[in-house]
Amino acid sequence: MSRIYNGSLNINNLNEEVTLFGWVQKKRNLGGLIFIDLRDRSGIVQLALRPENKNYELAESLKSEYVIKVTGKVVERESKNKNIPTGDIEIDVSELEILNTCDELPFTIDDNTNALEDTRLKYRYLDIRRNKLKNNLFLRNDVLHFIRNKMYDLGFIEVQTPILTASSPEGARDFVVPSRNFKGKFYALPQAPQIYKELLMVGGFDKYFQIAPCFRDEDPRADRTLEFYQLDLEMSFVTEDEVLNVGEEIFHDVFTTFSDKKVSPRPFRRISYLDAMNLYGTDKPDLRYEMLINDITDVFKNTTFSVFRSVIDEDGIINAIVAKNAADKYSRKDLDALTELVKKRKASGLAFLKFGEELTGSIAKYVTEEEVKELKEKLKIENNDLVLIVSGKKMVVKKALGALRIEVANNLGIIPNDRLELCIVNDFPMFEYDEDNNKWDFCHNPFSLPHDGIDAYKNKNYEDILAYQYDFVCNGNEMASGAIRNHDLDSLAKGFEIVGYSRDEVEKRFRSIFTAFRYGCPPHGGMAPGIDRILMLIQDENNLREVQAFPPNASGQDLMMGSPSDLTPVQLEELGIQIKGDKDV
Repeated sequence: MSRIYNGSLNINNLNEEVTLFGWVQKKRNLGGLIFIDLRDRSGIVQLALRPENKNYELAESLKSEYVIKVTGKVVERESKNKNIPTGDIEIDVSELEILNTCDELPFTIDDNTNALEDTRLKYRYLDIRRNKLKNNLFLRNDVLHFIRNKMYDLGFIEVQTPILTASSPEGARDFVVPSRNFKGKFYALPQAPQIYKELLMVGGFDKYFQIAPCFRDEDPRADRTLEFYQLDLEMSFVTEDEVLNVGEEIFHDVFTTFSDKKVSPRPFRRISYLDAMNLYGTDKPDLRYEMLINDITDVFKNTTFSVFRSVIDEDGIINAIVAKNAADKYSRKDLDALTELVKKRKASGLAFLKFGEELTGSIAKYVTEEEVKELKEKLKIENNDLVLIVSGKKMVVKKALGALRIEVANNLGIIPNDRLELCIVNDFPMFEYDEDNNKWDFCHNPFSLPHDGIDAYKNKNYEDILAYQYDFVCNGNEMASGAIRNHDLDSLAKGFEIVGYSRDEVEKRFRSIFTAFRYGCPPHGGMAPGIDRILMLIQDENNLREVQAFPPNASGQDLMMGSPSDLTPVQLEELGIQIKGDKDV
C-alpha cells in the first residue's frame, strides 16, 4: 500500500478510509470536541474526535510533537479553513496509536520562533520541522533535480571525485586529515575538485559535472560556511564564450523556473574587471542601482587644497559618488559613520559636499567657483545632492568607494528587491601586488590561461597580464567563478614562479597535473556556480545557514554533533599526534 501524505487529501477524497502518520502540531478541545492538527512533510490535516469516540481519552493525553498513527474516514468540515490545502475536509478518527512521545521542547516549532540561532542549530532536527526551513530544503531538492537534468540534457557526464586528497596552495586554508597508516602525513579535504576535473579532461571525458562538496578552513560569515556545495563543471576544446553560454543557460533557467523575480535576459551584461573596479569599486557589482564611481581628478588639477594637491602630485586619484537628493538625509553624525567605514578600507578619510541654495560641506571653503561648475557638469548635480569624495592610491580609493556605495544605497533604501540582475565580470588580471608582503600573488585561479599564453610573461609587465578568468555576479553576490585553464606546463610553472614557488616546488605540489599533462592534455575550461548562494537569492535569505540542512554555527562549531571535538589518547597515539600548548587558545 502506498503512503498517503496529509497534504494530498482534499474534497475529492470524501468517505475514503485512510491511515495517516505524523506529529501533533496542535490540539484543541472545544466543548468536548477534540481537534488535532496532524503534520507530516506535506502539510497539515485536521483530526476530529467526539466524546463517544473510543480513542477520546487517548487523544486527550496527546501533546505537541507526539508522533501518532491514525485511521479514519475523510469527511467534510463544517467550518472550513481556506488558508490550507486540506481546509475543506477533516478525518473522523476510528483508530489512534501513539508511536512516540515528546519531551518538553527547547523552542516552539513555529515559523515565527524567537529562539536564538545557536539553539536552533543545536536542535536542528527540530528546527527543520518548521515550514520555513522545510520549504528551503524542498526547494534545494527541486533545484538540484532541475540542475542535474539540465546537465544531462546538455551532454555532461556526472563523476564523483575524491573527498580525501592532497593539500595544495589554491588560496584558502585547507582542512587536513591525519593519516593513521602514514604517520606524520596528512590528507586534505578539497577546496574544490580543481585538479580532478582537469585530469578528467586529460582522460577524455569532455563534459563533466558534479554537485561537489567543498571545504575551506575560513572564518564563517553570512554567505560562507566551512562546507558548501557547487555545481562543478568542465569542458574540453572550448572557448571562453562557450563556457559562459552554458553558465548563462544554467543561471537563467534556474532563476526563471524557481524565482518570481524578474531575471536578466540573455546574454548577460559583460563587464571587464577593470571597468567593474573603476565604476563600482568591486569585482561583484550590484547593477540594480546606479550611483557609479566618478573620477574627478581632472577637476582638481589646479587645486591649491593641500590634501588633494599632494594626492595628485603623488599620482593618486580623486573619486566621488553622488547620493541623489540625499544632502538633507545625512547629519554630521551620519557622515562621521561613513568616514569610519572608508577608513576601515584603508582610506585616509572622506570629504563631502552638499549642494543646495548654498554649497556646504567639509571642503566647501577649499573649492573654487570653476571647480564647482565642473563638478555640477561632470556629475550632473541637482539641488540637494550629496557628493562623497575619497582620494589617495587608486585601488584603496576604488574599494573604499565601492563599500561606501553599498552602504549609502542601503541607508537610502534605493536597492530594488524585485529582480535578479546578473552580469559576467571577465578579463581579470593574472596577478595582483600584495603590498603588505611585498610580493605578487594570483588575483584569481592560479590554473588560468593568461591572454597570449606564455608569451605574456615575456612581453608584458606583470600587472598588465590578463587571464581568461570570469565570475558570474548577481545582485552584488559572486555566484560562480571559472576560467579557461592553462594546459601549457611551462606557462603554468612560470605563473607560480612569479608568486614565489620554484618549478620543483610546483611540480611536487601538483605532481598529478605535471605528469598527466605530458600525455596529451586538451585545451579546457569550466566554472562552478554556488548552489547555496543560488538558493539564498531565490528564497531572499541573508544567511547561507538557512538553506543548508545541518550547518555549523557562526563560529564554525556544530553544536548538534559536538564538533570539533577532542580525540581520545588512544586515537592520538594511533595517529602519532601530540597536542601541544593550550588547546582552548
